[in-house]
Amino acid sequence: MPSNTNFTNPKKSNARKIMTIPTRFDHSDAVADIAKAWEDARCAHAEPNPDRKPFTIVIPPPNVTGALHLGHGLNNTLQDIVIRTKRMQGFETLWMPGTDHAGIATQAVVEKRLKEQENKSRHDLGREALVQRIWDWKEQYEKRILDQLKRMGCSCDWERVRFTLDDRCAAAVRATFFDLFSKKRIYRGKRLVNWDTYLQTAVSDDEVINQTEKGHFWHIFYPVVDPKSGEPSRIEIATTRPETMLGDSAVAVHPDPEAAMDKLEADLKTKRETASAGEKSEIDKQIEALADRRKTMLPLLIQLRDMALDGRKVMLPLMNREIPIVADEWAKPEMGTGCVKITPAHDPNDYEVGKRVGLAMINILNADGTMNSETGAYEGLTIKKTRAKVLEDLEALDLLGEIEDREIELPLSDRSKTPIEPYLADQWFVAMEELAQSAMDAVSTEQVKIFPERYRKGYLDWLSEKRDWPVSRQLWWGHQIPIWSLGGISEADANAAAEKIKAFSEYASGKIADRIDENEDGTYSLFVCLRSDDPKLEEKVEGLGLVRDPDVLDTWFSSALWPHSTLGWPEQTAELEYFYPTSTLITSRDIITLWVARMVLMGLNNVGKIPFNEVFIHPKILDGLGETMSKSKGNGVDPIDVIEKFGPDALRFGLARLATETQDVRMPVQYECPHCEKLIDQTKKNRSLPKLDCPECKKTFSTQWAESAADKTHPRAAVVSERFETARNFVNKLWNAARFALMNFEGYEAQEIDVKSLPLEDRWLLSRLSTVTKQVTEATEHYHFAEASRILYDFAWDEFCSFYVEIAKPRLSDDSLRGVTQSVMAHGLDTLLRLLHPIMPFVTESIWGYLNEAAPKRGIPSPADAPQFVMTAAWPIAEAAHYDEGIERQFNEFQEVVGAIRRIRASQNIAPRDTVPVAIRCSESSQALLEPMRTYFQGLAGADVVELSPTAKPFEIDAPLAITGLDIEVHVDLEQFIDFEAELARLEKLRDQVVKQIGGKEQKLSNENFVARAPAEVVAKERESLEELKRQLESVENDIQRLKTKLG
Repeated sequence: MPSNTNFTNPKKSNARKIMTIPTRFDHSDAVADIAKAWEDARCAHAEPNPDRKPFTIVIPPPNVTGALHLGHGLNNTLQDIVIRTKRMQGFETLWMPGTDHAGIATQAVVEKRLKEQENKSRHDLGREALVQRIWDWKEQYEKRILDQLKRMGCSCDWERVRFTLDDRCAAAVRATFFDLFSKKRIYRGKRLVNWDTYLQTAVSDDEVINQTEKGHFWHIFYPVVDPKSGEPSRIEIATTRPETMLGDSAVAVHPDPEAAMDKLEADLKTKRETASAGEKSEIDKQIEALADRRKTMLPLLIQLRDMALDGRKVMLPLMNREIPIVADEWAKPEMGTGCVKITPAHDPNDYEVGKRVGLAMINILNADGTMNSETGAYEGLTIKKTRAKVLEDLEALDLLGEIEDREIELPLSDRSKTPIEPYLADQWFVAMEELAQSAMDAVSTEQVKIFPERYRKGYLDWLSEKRDWPVSRQLWWGHQIPIWSLGGISEADANAAAEKIKAFSEYASGKIADRIDENEDGTYSLFVCLRSDDPKLEEKVEGLGLVRDPDVLDTWFSSALWPHSTLGWPEQTAELEYFYPTSTLITSRDIITLWVARMVLMGLNNVGKIPFNEVFIHPKILDGLGETMSKSKGNGVDPIDVIEKFGPDALRFGLARLATETQDVRMPVQYECPHCEKLIDQTKKNRSLPKLDCPECKKTFSTQWAESAADKTHPRAAVVSERFETARNFVNKLWNAARFALMNFEGYEAQEIDVKSLPLEDRWLLSRLSTVTKQVTEATEHYHFAEASRILYDFAWDEFCSFYVEIAKPRLSDDSLRGVTQSVMAHGLDTLLRLLHPIMPFVTESIWGYLNEAAPKRGIPSPADAPQFVMTAAWPIAEAAHYDEGIERQFNEFQEVVGAIRRIRASQNIAPRDTVPVAIRCSESSQALLEPMRTYFQGLAGADVVELSPTAKPFEIDAPLAITGLDIEVHVDLEQFIDFEAELARLEKLRDQVVKQIGGKEQKLSNENFVARAPAEVVAKERESLEELKRQLESVENDIQRLKTKLG
């Protein structure tokens, strides 16, 4: 089979030979050769170039946790569309590739595999051995990820691949940490964090997902210590987590329960004033319940408040520890018992109460989630077993009350999927007050513009909280925190050790920073930060007794530096000066806070400049069940599956059409059995299995998750979707039309073209090329990728391939017209390939090679040598002189009429070989436009136009079709094609449907309430629709009468 690639130098080609072009574009044969040709020519490589403006994108680095899924496919397709467009527009374009070490995620994957395959933990291996295992994993999966990107056609500068743990990025991390430490924007503190007990590390709020589960409210009684006469002997609280009571420090009641109830009642009454009837009923129930609560509970809550103010205490059950009753607004008198247990070390709200009233912070958990020594008899038990025993012991003491069924929100670690435990831990924090404000100002003043604009609010809202950022992670994979410390010493010893540090020559040269902090127990700690990796200096510091912090930094710390660290910062490189700030960041909405915000604040802190000018947030791809695609869930579709089945161009085009203004899009997918081609829906159950049995042929096939040698022996099932099938058909349509044109370029000679003297259809094509170029350029510039794809699809399929090429066919057989036709067709194909290239790079490059062979010099009005690659060709210019509104309107009406005739033929099953008589009723202006097109109707619609006028009448046996928006009716004479009885039955059925629709409209318009309340334009539209239905009914009834007369 002939090759699909042809990179002939156009200046040396023989344009007069008959071309041999494959009958289809075989992506499996062509893609590798095309990619290699680009790579050999260094088409995607960028260097600082003073003669060009820079355009830079840094890739959102994929995690090295496994393979990419379609979400990554969408993200990188959109980036490549932008970068290829800008490259063709003459910018010096750099698309910086790379991957992220993804500390928690990657270590979790490797630890899970270690447990499953060897039944070992990380502690069995030790830090050095586990880190080596993870590096081995990284080497394997980074190669797989980069290969996926290359097979997709991503035109990154592959000479510049970066990794968040490589030496360049590591230097940036050390420099940033050192800078923040020196500015006192990084501090050590004991704070409540989200703790992953499986990975035994803190995770950020953004790495926590909430899951609704069935649970309980357990009511527990706390005995009052030495109750006075008239006081309750015990206080009732309700909790969803009874095991945490072992760490309780207080019981809280509201400081003014009566005022709180008054405010709630006033708020409910205000809300009721603007509520609907249904809402008022519900509010009335709430007001009634509140009134009942005043009678039954308010006196007790006031009494408990007074006891709190008097310093009274309760006995903590099971622990036999006295704890105070405190007054705090966190206790809601309108909810539950009106009292709450306070566990400051294990609940974020309780933590805040503890800080306000000065409570003890009692941590009851070990890092692995088991109970520690603070829990006495419960030490060593898991959380689940502790809960069971606590409830059993409370019941034995008659301190367990009612148990209510409740749905509860259970926070889970997005990394290990284990429940999150609020946990009091010593961590390093980044102080966010000033940093967050700088990032907010950047967006508020539109230095950084976020599109769509609705995402700006989420960005600003998150930053406005200015919560300090916990950056410690109790892991072994990542950037180890560059802090050495000496703790638990006296102030004098801390100062003495600090003086020794300052005596080092490296201190004077700015390589060392130090700090002395006072601890809670009155001792002191010396912290020393080293700016760069220096083993000899580290040895000197450790010689003074300081020990390095074993924790690593949060993954997002290094990711936040990605735009400038990849360009060489902290070194002042030529790349940093030229390509920074970068031009745009294209990413998904779920990392606006994790990444976008932090990139902005770190860029401003480190470089003094924003990291990018614009941010585009694209939709998130969900699976057919509406769930986020994720490698860990097993519902992430491998783009390579789609590529192998449909090709990279179909993948990219199908994904680009998803990039609408919506927040999420669904992508239902199926496995295609490699044995019998049966489609099997992907489900929660089968989506992560390495192999499946086909329900149709019963044979086994493997999936993308097959890893063992045994599983891989089975043929692999492709993952398919209708979206990619449609896109593949488009690729084939383009190839076939281009092939037809190229096969008719024999004898092509470049020539000057007088546009004004061109035939009507040629001037129409030039006008449409001007319009489409303008539309696609603007759509791409504003990130309207779906719109750009739709415009190109419609133009390429409906206008160039199905319309212009068909009109031009007869002219290619006429020697007097052939040369001009070839020139216009070559120019049209050239422009279309340039416009389509960013979305469909491989098929356009392949056709471009053949076009270069057939027509090496082309262009209108003056031909010029074409570049070797469409990838490096200039972006088309929307020639204003070629635009002709009148011609476009003329051809638009012509296309609408042709489309109407084709639809009638299809509905009547008229064979393509048969010519149909057609009458067209239209306005005089439309008649003037369509009259010159008469001769084209036969070739494009198999139609003989017997009448074209404002007075054209229906045929006796007529198939009519009115063109919406145009005053045109198309009539096809069916007498020689119709089954009269079948047509009569169809028309009678249609009449009944129209009668029913008329009845519905009349009933609606007779409803005085609708007519009075609906907007005037809506009522008018309904009346207009009714009149149209009545006209249609009259027409159908006339057709029925004519048929009945014909049948006798």
